[in-house]
Amino acid sequence: MTDITHPDVFHGLPVLTLPLPGPSGTAGELPAAGSVAWRLDCLADELPFEEVWQHFLAVVDTTQVRALLIGPWWEEDYTPFAPVVATVVSDAHRFPGLRALFLADVEGEECELSWLEMCDITPVVEALPLLEELSVRGCGDAVPGDESLRLLPFRHGALKTLRFESGGLPGHVVRAVGASELPALEHLEFWFGSEWYGGDTTVADLAPVLSGATFPRLRHLGLQNSEIQDEIAAAVASAPVVARLESLSLAMGTLGDAGAQALLDGQPLTHLSTLDLHHHYLSDPFVSRIEELCTRAGVRVDLEEARDWDPEDDEARYVAVSE
Repeated sequence: MTDITHPDVFHGLPVLTLPLPGPSGTAGELPAAGSVAWRLDCLADELPFEEVWQHFLAVVDTTQVRALLIGPWWEEDYTPFAPVVATVVSDAHRFPGLRALFLADVEGEECELSWLEMCDITPVVEALPLLEELSVRGCGDAVPGDESLRLLPFRHGALKTLRFESGGLPGHVVRAVGASELPALEHLEFWFGSEWYGGDTTVADLAPVLSGATFPRLRHLGLQNSEIQDEIAAAVASAPVVARLESLSLAMGTLGDAGAQALLDGQPLTHLSTLDLHHHYLSDPFVSRIEELCTRAGVRVDLEEARDWDPEDDEARYVAVSE
């Protein structure tokens, strides 16, 4: 299993969890607002999100904030994420320098990924037209609802990095991304997860991305953590988008020999700088063939975390992140 942990660095900045006032009423001296990525955490001190947010606005020069991570937003019992989005959107004008946002930086010990339900995040990207990086961590039901991850197609001229970490990514979110107009997008990453947790994305949902016509500046594509990793690999093998990529990840999923054979038979991958296939179900002969091909071409390949399984039982294969 891949650990879901708090990043130490976000958008090239060290992450600092906002210190909250103690009994003396002061949180101490803070660094320059633009020198760190600010992380808000309600759970550690059991404070309501609105109180933590207002403290943040009061003690940090938000006009200089470049990166923001929303950590656990509930102080005791788990609460919906929608009010947090509404608060961020309503105060978006206070963050003219914000370039990176993480919704939501929560690790497994705080809440299992499959329980980490989101909401409609479209208002966030619409309220922050200069945002360059958006990471979204959380799941949602296959049928859109008030507490499921939702996204409508949108246009954003500045967004360069878009990342979804999920144990069950709904297909409608993937389709919304594919229908969006993102001319600056360079890095796109999906963790598809398990159908058990709402991960119902199909290869057909990926067609706009794989066509190469949708995101003309795309240089990294991560189609990861999927139960249909062999099918995705087969589609990637002939996908026009691959020719312009610098790095490709098909990691964390159920990639087996059938998917590896499709990659070997498909278009060349030797122009890539990096190929990430870690957490896989390849037999030793296929591992050797891929390693040899990449070594000859100077491609850095990650084939770590080979999983033991019964080749006669496809159901024995599992993704790295689900629950």
